[in-house]
Amino acid sequence: MKVLFISLGCDKNLVDTEIMLGMLVQKGYTITDDETEADVVIVNTCCFINDAKQESINTLLEMAELRKSGSVKALIAAGCLAQRYSDEIQTEIPEVDIIVGTTAIDQITDAIAEALSGNGKKHIEDINKKPVYDKKRIVTTGGHFAYLKIAEGCDKHCSYCIIPKVRGNYRSIPMDSLIAEARELVAFGAKELILVAQETTLYGVDLYGKKSLPELLHRLCEIEGLFWIRILYCYPEEITQELIDTIKTESKICHYLDIPIQHASDKILKRMGRRTTRQELEEIVSKLRAEISDICLRTTLITGFPGETAEDHESLMEFIDALEFDRLGVFTYSPEENTPAALFADQIEEEIKLERQADLMELQQEIAFEKAQDMVGARLIVMVEGKVPDENAYVARSYKDAPNVDGYVFIQTSEELMTGDFVPVKITGSYEYDLIGEIDNEFTK
Repeated sequence: MKVLFISLGCDKNLVDTEIMLGMLVQKGYTITDDETEADVVIVNTCCFINDAKQESINTLLEMAELRKSGSVKALIAAGCLAQRYSDEIQTEIPEVDIIVGTTAIDQITDAIAEALSGNGKKHIEDINKKPVYDKKRIVTTGGHFAYLKIAEGCDKHCSYCIIPKVRGNYRSIPMDSLIAEARELVAFGAKELILVAQETTLYGVDLYGKKSLPELLHRLCEIEGLFWIRILYCYPEEITQELIDTIKTESKICHYLDIPIQHASDKILKRMGRRTTRQELEEIVSKLRAEISDICLRTTLITGFPGETAEDHESLMEFIDALEFDRLGVFTYSPEENTPAALFADQIEEEIKLERQADLMELQQEIAFEKAQDMVGARLIVMVEGKVPDENAYVARSYKDAPNVDGYVFIQTSEELMTGDFVPVKITGSYEYDLIGEIDNEFTK
């Protein structure tokens, strides 16, 4: 029995996919990436913003055609969209045999059996139940790096965000289980672990009564064979001195932080339900750069939030121009059903949202290109991602580059390198967001 798995959305969702893949393989299913030979199709959906929601719907509709034709014997919708719109999916896309919610992924093999027997039912569990962990995963990232999901859900309840309603309250995964999982991932070849959660900085508060991310990091750093640890999704107001000191003193932790700020206008931040002011954002960025001089800071913004004026937009532009984040992404505001912000009266026209997004990205492009140019002459240790076809060149990432969202370092060399190798390079040039380098064996840091 062959299963095609389509994973959409974020890296947290990808970990859920990998857990389900592991369960299927243990049960004897064969995984395929060819829809023409699949007996079962599982779509792990996303609904974070409208574009993601539409991608999930379109994918389900496309797979529904295969189900209708009879070439696929069962179609299963899993993940956030399935959790949020289970009734609507069953009504509007009757070809979907079974729905599997975000906290029911451990029931995926039962769901397939039910779908194939024609006795399907919805697998929707309490969204605040214990997260699924201690399962063998099939890593889909190539093996040399892997995501380590340290918590599920969120307690912040920002006014624009649906996540607490589809993923539940913040629930940390026990530290011993995470260490065991990390050791297993490293044993199977992972040299970089990327810590993810809806918010990593609050790890452990629910289980241990305190922020325990620093302790988790110290224990992860003890794992032999692990070279890099990268931390994503650190809410700025939760970054402590202990966390900063841990990043400074533990050599395996990349000097890289993803700190989603969303805006810089105090009025808009308050309406968003965020916990920081512009001054506080400036202070934490200044502190991080003062204490970790080579830190790479990534952030995300939402533009076109209800009530955002031209003055608010200009204030945000000035903020970005002054702080010069190394990496930055911009989303246009997407009104989500059953969120407070969707009911705000002063919604912004889509055309204005897109114009403001373009303004911000154009500004950030100038900053990023200049920062890339400033790297010429620098020496870095990079991780090889693969070879450029038909050329004596390889694609790599530095500590400044998270996979799939940041830039690359292109290494020109006739040496034979392997994916996952760490090699020293000297940066000789830049092209837009990417760097160009050559092997520098005199550099061994």
